[in-house]
Amino acid sequence: MKALESWGRYPRVEQRTHALTWRSDALPEVSGAVLPHGLGRSYGDSCLNGGGTLLLTSGLDRLIAFDAATGVVRCEAGVSLDTLLRLAVPRGWFLPVTPGTKYVTVGGAIANDVHGKNHHRGGTFGRYVRRFELLRSDGSRRVCAPDENPDWYGATIGGLGLTGLVTWAEVQLKPISNPFVLQETVPFGNLDEFLVVARESEADHEFTMAWVDCLARGRKLGRGLLYRGNFAPPQFDRLPLAKSHLSHGMGLAVPMDMPAFCLNRLSVSAFNWLYFHRQNGKPKQRLTHYDPFFYPLDAIYGWNRIYGRRGFLQFQCVVPYATARDALKEILERSSRGALPSFLSVLKTFGDIPSPGWLSFPRQGVTLAMDFANRGEKTYRLVEDLDKLTREAGGAVYPAKDARMSPESFAAYFPRRAEFSGYIDPAFSSSFWRRMNPVALPFSLESERKGGAAAPQSLLALR
Repeated sequence: MKALESWGRYPRVEQRTHALTWRSDALPEVSGAVLPHGLGRSYGDSCLNGGGTLLLTSGLDRLIAFDAATGVVRCEAGVSLDTLLRLAVPRGWFLPVTPGTKYVTVGGAIANDVHGKNHHRGGTFGRYVRRFELLRSDGSRRVCAPDENPDWYGATIGGLGLTGLVTWAEVQLKPISNPFVLQETVPFGNLDEFLVVARESEADHEFTMAWVDCLARGRKLGRGLLYRGNFAPPQFDRLPLAKSHLSHGMGLAVPMDMPAFCLNRLSVSAFNWLYFHRQNGKPKQRLTHYDPFFYPLDAIYGWNRIYGRRGFLQFQCVVPYATARDALKEILERSSRGALPSFLSVLKTFGDIPSPGWLSFPRQGVTLAMDFANRGEKTYRLVEDLDKLTREAGGAVYPAKDARMSPESFAAYFPRRAEFSGYIDPAFSSSFWRRMNPVALPFSLESERKGGAAAPQSLLALR
């Protein structure tokens, strides 16, 4: 047993690990439940398995085939998005959908059906997964695709790694002329202005997202900067390949866990004021390499250490347009008037493109993500209150970012939960799934958070 944590560093649980090497191998015989684990960039406990075993997939990192004419790539599930980009971009291809970090595996992108800045145009990552192989604990292997084992395909995409082990996947990439993005930064004065400029931007821009000053109040509540862009047209394709901030390894690094007092209302407020006003209130356009546009935080190695040893909780919700204005105002006001400022807050819009996964998070509306330093019970209560507000607004909370969602909320957010449960592999489980099913839980959740182990037979019985 060893203590492991997610990217948010909360919770921290005791679990075993078993490294996978060959996609042709059978699943290992271990006591207790198992869970696939890629690069660990989920924020809450969906990538943790307290008392059980994590199947480390980073060793399944081989590229199997790539068709440079069609942009179809087949690879093992432990291949990172960074590896795919290094293969594809020089050959005129890019990821059709990418989250805010490229240090996630293909298997993890499938398990969480990740989204990016272009949901209104492209939907989720799972829409571009042509097929994959699913290895079950009984030794069976299923090739899953929209027209082959479609029920297993839908259950596994967004299925949080619970239906079995994805060994390889085939993904359709998108063509680009060059690695540059024409980016425009547009300031907006409050949440109402964001809702207008964001919808207007969708018509002419493939990528949109906004940074929000979470401490602004009154008429300035929800002010921020909208970033929108498109890949540069062919006339820029003769520009030299710009050196990204990661071309020779990481740029900056956080060398140690920062003291808790560094992130407080005063420091966050000062940073937000400077960040917002550096735009001088005017839209700005520039040509930028894809790396800083899509992955700005990847330039800072270990940026999660900014929050200190206790880590942070990210809360990400989506609410429908009909309730977005009132619900998001209330969420931002709850954060701004308390002693727990969100150091980083991001607003985006989701389109009406359906996700293929039964438990996929994105749906049409507005999504807000907020990072709160872990200050114990007061942070937990705040995040739990925001979960309730989201539920009342008819929205949903993202399981890959969650550490405090209630089981009642999860059932409301994901109406196909009961159907999905029938596809869970009996040997697979996670700390998140057990938290969402407390009635069946034979041991204390608090014990699991503190590293308490559960009886192996109990873990195997959880569905």
